[in-house]
Amino acid sequence: MKKIKVLHISETFAAGVYTYIKDINQFFKNIDDVESYVIYSGNRKDTDREKFKTDFPESSTLIEVSMTREISPVQDFKSTIALFKQIRKIKPDVIHLHSSKAGVIGRIASKAYPKAKVYYTPNGYSFLREDVSNFKKSLFRTIEKWINLIFGGVTVACGDTEFDYAQKIGKALLVRNGVEINSVYKFKEHNSNKNESQFVVGTMGRLSPQKNPGLFNDIALKMPGVKFIWIGDGELSNLITASNIEVTGWMPREKALETVNQFDVYIQTSLWEGLPFTIIEAMILEKPIIANNVIGNKDAVKDKYNGFLCNTLEEFVNSIETLQKDENLLKEMETNSNKRAKELFDRDKNFLELAEIYRS
Repeated sequence: MKKIKVLHISETFAAGVYTYIKDINQFFKNIDDVESYVIYSGNRKDTDREKFKTDFPESSTLIEVSMTREISPVQDFKSTIALFKQIRKIKPDVIHLHSSKAGVIGRIASKAYPKAKVYYTPNGYSFLREDVSNFKKSLFRTIEKWINLIFGGVTVACGDTEFDYAQKIGKALLVRNGVEINSVYKFKEHNSNKNESQFVVGTMGRLSPQKNPGLFNDIALKMPGVKFIWIGDGELSNLITASNIEVTGWMPREKALETVNQFDVYIQTSLWEGLPFTIIEAMILEKPIIANNVIGNKDAVKDKYNGFLCNTLEEFVNSIETLQKDENLLKEMETNSNKRAKELFDRDKNFLELAEIYRS
């Protein structure tokens, strides 16, 4: 049997993008006709090489190539040449690019082997970032448009709103992010003991500008009788000042999911997203989601069905108070979260669609 060589390329190898690539490789190790390669950059400080051996199957080949997040003409040229050489050596049938930087230099470098089919998953378009100027957003949007026009490729969007944006730029397909349902739900079945005396609202992620911890802190300050938990750490930890917030630091995944299972409500204050795995995991664990009404979040949360989408601090506070007071609504949204996760975000079902795209 001739195997399909699939080459994944990503500048970022941390957080959600890392999880996405890792999950693809774990899934495809059991697909006989697919052989996986990964080119990554370890320059971001969140990259944890210690996890590679356990996170990636032995059948996957990992190759490191230096890339930078921000635009750097000299380094970007060097990175493109390095990718060009690796692509010509591997001769992949499929090149799957992940996140914005790889989406640009990877499509240029893909011309090293024109026979390869090229796919690109933005995992949150760079022109939707809220931590950069309007000039940079406009620049990023222009780059996305012209790189697609000149070098082609098909966008494989990870969420419905990302798919809407992708269709305006060029050819696009939708394969939603997903989570292995049973590996998460077991924490609901086996770790259900909860302290009923206190209402708990929590989240998980890096204390970074994207995750907007300042808003999380402001909500907690308005609700001193509610316990708030932030699983994670980061450069903006100084913004957490409310006495009713517990910052746990980073935890092993199993411990983090056990902690999420103790929440009454999962909250997401981020300013932009691709399609966050953390929300999907919380939905599998039957948590109502209260989230900022932004791309990614609104693909997971159906407003007033499995949670609330909020635009202001007051709406966040009111939504939490509503669920705190109405136990029937809380239970209904718990059930709806799990149901929606199983319908839309089942990793194995969604990756079967990805397999067919690779084979097509």
